[in-house]
Amino acid sequence: MEENTKITPWEVTSTTGIDYLKLINQFGCQPIDGKLIRRFEKVTKMHAHPWLRRGIFFSHKDLDLALDAYERGEEIYLYTGRGPSSESLHLGHMIPFMFTKYLQEAFNAIVVVQMTDDEKYYFKDSLSLEEANRLTRQNAKDIIACGFNPKKTWIFSNLETVGGSLYRNIVLIMKQTSGNMIHGIYGLDYNNSVGQFSWPCFQAAPAFSTSFDNIFKGEQIFCLVPMAIDQYPYFKMAREIGQKLGFKKPATIQSRFLPSLEQAHDKASSTGEKEVIFMNDPRETVAKKIREKAFSGGGMTKQEHIEKGANLAVDVPYHYLLYFLDDDAELKHIAHEYQSGRMMTSEIKKRVTEVIWEVVKEHQEARALITDEIVELFMNPHRDFDRSRHSRESIDHSHDEQHLGFHFDPYFGRHRPTGESSHEK
Repeated sequence: MEENTKITPWEVTSTTGIDYLKLINQFGCQPIDGKLIRRFEKVTKMHAHPWLRRGIFFSHKDLDLALDAYERGEEIYLYTGRGPSSESLHLGHMIPFMFTKYLQEAFNAIVVVQMTDDEKYYFKDSLSLEEANRLTRQNAKDIIACGFNPKKTWIFSNLETVGGSLYRNIVLIMKQTSGNMIHGIYGLDYNNSVGQFSWPCFQAAPAFSTSFDNIFKGEQIFCLVPMAIDQYPYFKMAREIGQKLGFKKPATIQSRFLPSLEQAHDKASSTGEKEVIFMNDPRETVAKKIREKAFSGGGMTKQEHIEKGANLAVDVPYHYLLYFLDDDAELKHIAHEYQSGRMMTSEIKKRVTEVIWEVVKEHQEARALITDEIVELFMNPHRDFDRSRHSRESIDHSHDEQHLGFHFDPYFGRHRPTGESSHEK
């Protein structure tokens, strides 16, 4: 990557924008194009999620093979996770969980969610082990509120669960993992703790179905892992080691980063360094954050904005609409009006506030219904899991394949060169 861009599993920064095509080439992945999206719809008999159509989930490794397996009648399971470090998830955290819930329905899939309370304790000096474990259950409520099927979902805390078949696979992975490999992939060295150095082996193990005898009874099942692109190094390692161990290599599907409110080129983070929208924020807070902190690509003055229009590439409110406004026609209309200067910054901020608050409000209402007893149900390993799949009717395809996925134009032909002025509003 360029010197002004840094992407690791722990840090994402860029001053000029992230080149996702270069990331695809760097990690050895493939872009998700319209042809693959068509195949996804044909095999799952579900319409593509807006995040697939719009290239938010933009790259993959072996998604085509996962679709082949599912079409043959084979089972697919999904693996995702969360490092509990804040009382509430923020919008950026929600994206992989919301998408995984969609994939659970698409593939009739078991979902395993690894809560990495141990990892957060290793990597965050200010966090006690007890607090990390407490946050696990708080964050689990946010995850459950996405609508996961309780009969097909297991959420587990590493601190409470590691042992048995899961630990057996961790041990197998550790024997195949050298210190040089960890240093080369993650940049960790002798200054890091043993817990940090060994952590990647713990994250890799759930990508293999034999880690979950309580669900899969020792069977080799194809795993699909949805994630943000910064997490891919873990699964590049998992694929390499899995092949050595004779395991099915996990398939992956990667997303772009939801930006922080303050800059379109930064990843949203809960560390406090950048302003983000948390899922427990009240409406007034959501509105104030967007009004005062969301970086605008509009002109410095009303006259400049009318003459030159907005720079959509750096405009954070527009980027948030790209993620959370499902109506393609309205999004296209806003892109044309705002870039032409006919829509003002205050108008797009008003609309994005409405859209984001609807997402947050719906989540808060769902989360309010999640009791401690429901959390314990989702975290209970000693129960029967539903591994059945049901059939669906075929669907019609209405979108232009050529302009789907990675090749989707988020600006609808209304992109202004980034050299022109843009200012925070």
